[in-house]
Amino acid sequence: MRRNNLIKTSLATVLLAPAAAFAQVDTSDWKCEYCPFQKGYEAEIEAGGSYVNEDAARFGNGTGYDEKGGHVDLSGEGRSVSESGTEVTWYAEDLGLDSRVFELGFGKPGKFWLEFGYNELPYRRFGDTLTPFDVSGDTLALPAGWVRSGTTGGMTELAAALSPSNIEIDRQTLEVGADIRAVKNFRFYVDYRRQQRDGINIMGSPFYASSAYLPRPVDDYTDRFDAGVRYSNGAFNISLAYLGSFYTNDLGSLTWDNPFTGFPGTDQGRLALEPDNDFQQFTLSGSYRAQAWNTVVAFSIASGSGEQNMDLLPYTINPTIPAPLIQMADIQGKVDTSNYSFTVVTQPHERFNIRMTYRYDERDNKTPITQWTRVITDAVDSGDPESNIPYSFERDRMNVSGTFRLLDTVTVSGGYDRTDYNRTFSEVKSQTEDDGWGKLRWRPTPYLEATFKGGASAREVDDYDTAYGFEFGQNPLMRKYNLADRDREYAEVVLSASLIDTPLSIGMTYFWAEDDYYESEVGMTEAEENRYTVDFSWAVGERSSIYLNAGSDTIESVQIGSETFAGPLWEASHDDDFTHYGGGFRVGTESEKLDLTVDYTRSDGETEILFAGQAVAVEPLPDLESTMDSLRLMLEYNVSERFGLNFHARWERLEMEDWGLEGVEPDTISQVLTMGANPYDYDVWVFGVGFTYRMGNNSAE
Repeated sequence: MRRNNLIKTSLATVLLAPAAAFAQVDTSDWKCEYCPFQKGYEAEIEAGGSYVNEDAARFGNGTGYDEKGGHVDLSGEGRSVSESGTEVTWYAEDLGLDSRVFELGFGKPGKFWLEFGYNELPYRRFGDTLTPFDVSGDTLALPAGWVRSGTTGGMTELAAALSPSNIEIDRQTLEVGADIRAVKNFRFYVDYRRQQRDGINIMGSPFYASSAYLPRPVDDYTDRFDAGVRYSNGAFNISLAYLGSFYTNDLGSLTWDNPFTGFPGTDQGRLALEPDNDFQQFTLSGSYRAQAWNTVVAFSIASGSGEQNMDLLPYTINPTIPAPLIQMADIQGKVDTSNYSFTVVTQPHERFNIRMTYRYDERDNKTPITQWTRVITDAVDSGDPESNIPYSFERDRMNVSGTFRLLDTVTVSGGYDRTDYNRTFSEVKSQTEDDGWGKLRWRPTPYLEATFKGGASAREVDDYDTAYGFEFGQNPLMRKYNLADRDREYAEVVLSASLIDTPLSIGMTYFWAEDDYYESEVGMTEAEENRYTVDFSWAVGERSSIYLNAGSDTIESVQIGSETFAGPLWEASHDDDFTHYGGGFRVGTESEKLDLTVDYTRSDGETEILFAGQAVAVEPLPDLESTMDSLRLMLEYNVSERFGLNFHARWERLEMEDWGLEGVEPDTISQVLTMGANPYDYDVWVFGVGFTYRMGNNSAE
């Protein structure tokens, strides 16, 4: 909660900065709280409790307020500086919640610094899901006496076997780091981070024509190491860095009971989960600032390698299918990466500057190509050998841009970007995209500014090889939107004003973009986006302010498809509309005794999908809709300089209409056993009270 308040205060400060410049501010009592000459110790502790009126998984996503009932609020921060300049800092936030944060630092600024950090982040997706499976490690078992059937309607024990299984994952992160600058011109640093996840996710388990949603367990962690040395001497600096990332999955595979009757030997299924893997990279980078034309030259060279050598599972656990011979014990996966960049920024004239950048990225997949015999969903031996596809690519990016101050109030700029792709094992082996843009900035007064930007890009492919898609049963006329020829046009207008002699600030933006996939006979053919925002703020006084904002984003797209390997047979138009508006105010007394902050936001989303053509259902798809209201209130009363009381309240209401979830119970779809998740629909209040105590004897010298 404390960090949210800090972010909120910082955001309000940024929004009101232009207007606040005209308010009369008395700086005589300003206090430097983090100056290097501060000595002694000071801390601020917040303690209290909160109450949540109902269970709501989505509301607890990232906050920890997912369960009804009381919660402990405990936060704070402190700082101690000794006479020798040694400093200790600590920070704590929401220690009583699943979103807790704790940070501890120790050292001498400019000499060395050691830090320790720990945080947790809850991911809550669904809190009303049900399953007949019992999760035990990497195995999902159905209860004794389970009656299999070809359809969910025939599973007579389903209702009795269902039990809650919330879809939620908790992430814990531990960080330890050191930064040493004891040697002149040199900086050494090393950081270690472990990120661990555990919980339950959703995964599909197809058995040819039937499938079940599984409560897939998650238990993995990633160890990351960052270390480096940096040398800096005036205009020149150079750095050498190491990055190591090591992923470990304690669940290498998942085995589950098949709830359906099916092919012989398919009472169980098994598949591999994410394998253990590692990635290591060395980077050399540096920059040099020359006095001539105020020029800066920077470069970066990086070389990395990732490996994956987990043992391969057998093709199938179906005892009725003779196990095909596996060619190797593991995949011997290896991917090498190379990244190079070079940048020059120069100012040949006081009114003119140029920026030039080149970047090269390569992903070289050295995994050997092997012939495999695929067993389809543990049910059918395909009998056909297939090869793995070690996808690789090279990407070149070149950018040139310049800015020219035409008049004291007018600045013009423009740029050109070019990106070239070369791929292996892809429908498009060679692809080029050119992007040109121009911008005009007009600032007739220090309080008024207008920016106009426009541009166009063209993506061209040398040839679209349909053979790769055809192997996977794709229509040879289909063009994937990220690989197809495309023309794009876009424009943006930004206006801002801080009214003179009035503490008012106004900002407006408008963005438009249009895409044309002119060579796509089947697939995405066109798209258009229109987006605008409006912001208003008023610095009523030194400690009081008001703000309002609103915005809208509309995305329209057209997709053409076919039920056969022929030309277009149907068309789908997608219309996504998103709007938001909100406002708030802050009122504080000059004596700093009382401070009241109120924020309200509302967001609406609607998606309309219209079909036309052959093989289209008579009944149109219902619209997808969502509405969220959010209200926050914070009241602080300082009884004295050291002791304060606070009250906070938060209200959030979310209503969604999603035909993909609404009314879909575990047995609604005859060939799919679902977990009965419902669209989000909650109305949550959080009330909290607490106190703040400030201690310490910091003094300035």
